[in-house]
Amino acid sequence: MHFFVISSKIDLKIFAIRVVLDIKWIRTNPDLFDQGLNHRGLESQSAQVLQLDSAYRKALSLFQEMRGKRNSIAKEIAQRKKEGEDVQNLVKESSVLSEEEVVLERQAQGLFEQLTALLESFPNMLDQRVPYGKSQDENVILKHWGAPRDFTEFPAQDHESLGMNLGMDFLQAARMSGTRFVILAKELAQLERALSHWMLDMNIKRLGCLEVHTPCLVKEEAVFGAGQLPKLSQDLFKTVDGRYLIATGEVTLLNLVRETILESKDLPLKFTAYTPCFRSEAGAAGKDTKGMIRMHQFEKVELLGICSPQDSQDLHLAFLEQEEFLMQSLELPYRVVALCSADIGWTSMRTYDIEVWLPGQSCYREISSCSNCGTYQSRRTDTRYRDADGQLDYPYTLNGSALPTGRTLVAILENYQNVDGSVTIPEVLRPYMGGKDRLNPCGCHPVYSL
Repeated sequence: MHFFVISSKIDLKIFAIRVVLDIKWIRTNPDLFDQGLNHRGLESQSAQVLQLDSAYRKALSLFQEMRGKRNSIAKEIAQRKKEGEDVQNLVKESSVLSEEEVVLERQAQGLFEQLTALLESFPNMLDQRVPYGKSQDENVILKHWGAPRDFTEFPAQDHESLGMNLGMDFLQAARMSGTRFVILAKELAQLERALSHWMLDMNIKRLGCLEVHTPCLVKEEAVFGAGQLPKLSQDLFKTVDGRYLIATGEVTLLNLVRETILESKDLPLKFTAYTPCFRSEAGAAGKDTKGMIRMHQFEKVELLGICSPQDSQDLHLAFLEQEEFLMQSLELPYRVVALCSADIGWTSMRTYDIEVWLPGQSCYREISSCSNCGTYQSRRTDTRYRDADGQLDYPYTLNGSALPTGRTLVAILENYQNVDGSVTIPEVLRPYMGGKDRLNPCGCHPVYSL
């Protein structure tokens, strides 16, 4: 039995705009559209959109009118030929109309491409509850959980210093791959694997998610559907054949239902997956160059939900609660932050971040996000659902990191470190570690001492 209902894709009408934002809504609400852009610190664009939209629709109308005339003449020619009449003048007229039709078609096509490219360049419209801000410093802290550990008996080390004696090797990784890569060995590698297994189990048991194993290499349209193109092209790795390495499991989970029609009775859909993720970090020059905070390759357990608009807030909070459950089960101090308009992602309409306390850095650092993307992604992937009244509409999509294993490993090392350089294993992970309760320093090269 399929876990969702697939419907055959219907051929689009000529020049149908790839739906990225609701152009009808922009026509009706140009001021609200501009306010949404202004809230993100962007300039108003409704006048340019509406001007292009009007020119495109006029050109399309002229083209269709010309095609109609030519089709009408073609029928008349066929009819007169049957009756044995002379059709030479009609053939000449048809030829002239055909040439004019080609010109009008090219004009409509050019305007179509301009309008589509403009619409594709816009971010999602923000939820009205998103706080306004000019920088990440204006994010709103909603809650704290857990008290940072008191390191009065010995100074806290950062994860890089700890990891060197536990099976973390940046030097050898750099020799084979360059900077921003890491090798994990011995019990540290086992702990990373244990984290992924435990988080997947919890997502399945507590949220009822369907676990999915997906490709890591995808076509351009899959990345476009997730909203990462064209905006984030510089942050992605592209292969020589034009495909992309995924920057997050959100990309492939979202595309499980691309170009399909879902039934309301099957919603919400909740997926989880453990995937490697690849990011060029083109805009992160000079940031987090040491350690495992910002890597070109990392692993993450992802949550993705697809639901009706009216259920999206509840599912958003359910995803956030699940991420908090994972953090609390690991007993890692954290805070929940509502992202302001200047810091929120391009595809999101509302986002919560979870920031974990890192003693080695004496600060909170982002470890997880949870976003409601509204219809932004379902429009780009042509994913629709049939509501209870049988009407077709676009569902809302939501995603959350639950959790990235690398940053979670960093948090465990720094929060559970001991004076002798060992690290206590969180209790919930011990069954996944064969009962081990501690990572012990090996005192020598992590790989060659196996």
